[in-house]
Amino acid sequence: MNAVTDDHPAVAGVHVPDTRLAQEATELVRETTSSLVYDHSRRVYFFGALQGRHRGLSFDPELLYIGAMFHDLGLDERFRDSGRRFEVDGADEARRFLQSHQVPEDGIRRVWTAIALHTTPGIPEFMEPEVALVTAGVEYDVLGIGFSDISATDRAEIVTLHPRPDFKRRILQAFTDGISPKPETTFGNVKADVLDHFVPGFERGDFVRTILDSPWPE
Repeated sequence: MNAVTDDHPAVAGVHVPDTRLAQEATELVRETTSSLVYDHSRRVYFFGALQGRHRGLSFDPELLYIGAMFHDLGLDERFRDSGRRFEVDGADEARRFLQSHQVPEDGIRRVWTAIALHTTPGIPEFMEPEVALVTAGVEYDVLGIGFSDISATDRAEIVTLHPRPDFKRRILQAFTDGISPKPETTFGNVKADVLDHFVPGFERGDFVRTILDSPWPE
């Protein structure tokens, strides 16, 4: 599951796996998402891999790559009436893709979990390396967490290959577009902040109010 090759040049010392699975994932994401999501997903792989090295983690590059490439697929327009969290939609798409390639169930589970939990801080870092590192890559590219863990030279090499023009504004718009049709799915997660900022009239779910207003009498 972890074949890499020297036939393709490394970026910041990181190779993209040279496998049919990785190649088909690349083409699928490139063809079905925006350049914003494609470039972001590729950066997530490179940053996640570098964070794995920084943390001394042993990980499967192919599984990390699939998790990174599919992690925001659930923002796509076709999932906006699913009624599920976008993370679950993306995880389910990755599972279908991996099952169609006869990937062993343990690998499928790791990728599914990595995608499903990538916006749930405080948990992935204690799980399998592939799960931890998809989140680490996302947190690096979106939030700048651990920014100094990666050298300016490596960071520049990755961003040169996959630029991030006006990224902060554009990714927030992508989050808003992907989630606003199903605002109920933001209850208890960070994407409620996005809708609170950008969707007039959005009412955030209140955990305390939900408990107090439950049908239990006591």
